[in-house]
Amino acid sequence: MTRQAIATTDAPAAVGPYSQAIAAGDFVFCSGQVHLEPSSGLLVEGDIGVQTERVLRNLSAVLEAAGLSLANAVKTTVFLVDMADFSAMNEVYGRFMPDPPPARSTIGVAALPKGARVEIELIAIRPA
Repeated sequence: MTRQAIATTDAPAAVGPYSQAIAAGDFVFCSGQVHLEPSSGLLVEGDIGVQTERVLRNLSAVLEAAGLSLANAVKTTVFLVDMADFSAMNEVYGRFMPDPPPARSTIGVAALPKGARVEIELIAIRPA
């Protein structure tokens, strides 16, 4: 099976030795995205809802570069620095995800890269 890197300037550039996403077979594995604004590389300020929206827009851009959308998502993992932000994150997340939403885990963490408060990684599948 071959692996193909997926990259777009419409999402933040990788801040380390990883790809924005890798396509392998019918699957696309998106690296975690935080609430960085793609052109400036700076964290988007605002509450967790504003931050979650930026994260999901970043993931959408990466998926679009792979010819997909959030409708192709089968699994996400959400990382939150403060689990008290769960409800607000969940409300924004629910507006972005189509029905039926993908499987999901939400994990509380001590810290995220660049001081981010939320990160989401995603696995998508290409339609048959």
